[in-house]
Amino acid sequence: MLSELKVAEAGEIETCVEKLAQLFPSASAVRIPVKVTTLATAMRPLQEQTVIEFGTANEVLFSSGLPLEFEDGVRVVNSDGSLDASAVVVAVRYHEGRKAVAARFVGEVNNWIIKP
Repeated sequence: MLSELKVAEAGEIETCVEKLAQLFPSASAVRIPVKVTTLATAMRPLQEQTVIEFGTANEVLFSSGLPLEFEDGVRVVNSDGSLDASAVVVAVRYHEGRKAVAARFVGEVNNWIIKP
């Protein structure tokens, strides 16, 4: 029963991110584990492990439990550090307590796998 619940929750997260990806016609499906850290002026930045589900040449789309809103800054870093980029939230989609986030890179990202 518990494993069925986890599968259902994972499906909801993907559906939420997939629906947000529809707003980005050039988005490609990817699966890149990353750490996302808030860049807010708070005393202590918040962070979480997540997976970039979709990407464009300029944006990444992922599910998040962080309190992110439009125009919030984030830092996205993969496990080996080859992707280490700042981005700004450009879209948020909520669905049944879950959240999908689209963040646009600030500046050029040399090691991003999707090129224009």
